[in-house]
Amino acid sequence: MQSAQRAGRWRISLLVGSHLIDDLYQGAVPAMLPFFVAERHFGYVAAAGITLAATLLSSVVQPLFGMMTDKHPLPWLVPAGLGVAGIGVGLSGLVDSYLWTWLAIALSGLGVAAYHPESARLARAAAAGSHVGMSWFSLGGNVGFALAPIIVTPVMAAMGLGGSPLLMIPALVVGVLLSIMLRRLITPAIAMSAAGRAALVDRWGQFARLGTVVILRSIVTFALNTFLAIWVGERLDASGHLAGEAALVLYFGVGAVGTLLGGTLASRFSRVRLIRTAYLLTIPTLAGVALVPGPLVYVFIAATALCLYVPFSLHVTLGQDFLPTRVGTASGVTLGLAVSVGGLAAPAVGALAEAVNLQTALLVLLLAPAASWFVARGMREPTQLVGAQ
Repeated sequence: MQSAQRAGRWRISLLVGSHLIDDLYQGAVPAMLPFFVAERHFGYVAAAGITLAATLLSSVVQPLFGMMTDKHPLPWLVPAGLGVAGIGVGLSGLVDSYLWTWLAIALSGLGVAAYHPESARLARAAAAGSHVGMSWFSLGGNVGFALAPIIVTPVMAAMGLGGSPLLMIPALVVGVLLSIMLRRLITPAIAMSAAGRAALVDRWGQFARLGTVVILRSIVTFALNTFLAIWVGERLDASGHLAGEAALVLYFGVGAVGTLLGGTLASRFSRVRLIRTAYLLTIPTLAGVALVPGPLVYVFIAATALCLYVPFSLHVTLGQDFLPTRVGTASGVTLGLAVSVGGLAAPAVGALAEAVNLQTALLVLLLAPAASWFVARGMREPTQLVGAQ
């Protein structure tokens, strides 16, 4: 028993680390945006289009990867997706045209799409369905987001966009290590995850509600990923990129804490109740980000990050519990499609910011957490649905 537990912790640790590196490349895109704006003179809409590039292919392809892994385990997608995610970001600073920049970032998004469903399915097996275990897996991704501006900004500040190939190194190193260790560490988790599938029932109605909630959250998070650094930099009238990048570090860092806190709270309270409460509280905190002047805005950034990220790992475990026979598909949606599809709305937010102003665009986002709270009122814990049709 102790040997099995140690093996499970080892597999989870490996997946947490790889998730950190993978999502570092998602976080690298918003961290690079101010440099694309400064060096290539992209406007709000063009900058939002870069975010769209990171999410368009990912949004479409990620559920397909999930369905593939439900039929046939494809553990090689974990290192392969990770490597492609890094290569795309590394190439984005080397090309001159907007089109080639967009395509390089899209390639990175494709790698992210390949990585997430299979890694989440393997993490569930290694964690034996534990909320805390899955929160650690989700935490890895959020830590990667938080580290992205810390890693990207010094490289970009010192070398400009031409230094982007250096950003490939973590993905290539970890991808090679994963490839070497994959069979020994991950194959046993595949066998565990298949046990008892025939006795389980999928709840598509509840899953549709959950998907709607996460899509609405994604609209807010991607808008903040794209515009928070720009907004805070303009709001505080700071020199250089320091104030904006500090806002991103705070946002992603507190988000990482919120993700782990969500898993811990789910061991004591209803996941659905936690989700409802978090989105209800997001309304006033996000309003503060848009309206509060001066350094006090950082307090509201931290509060907003906490409210948006406490539900994050809960979305993943709820989705897998609502679709227990299609864990890869559920992961592809809750960790993939519903997370990345918010990037499709980023250009609309950018267009509104250019047509009116960025503050108004941020205030319009308040509709999303309000709608998330409303939709979540119809969700039930899977344990309350036993025997329901």
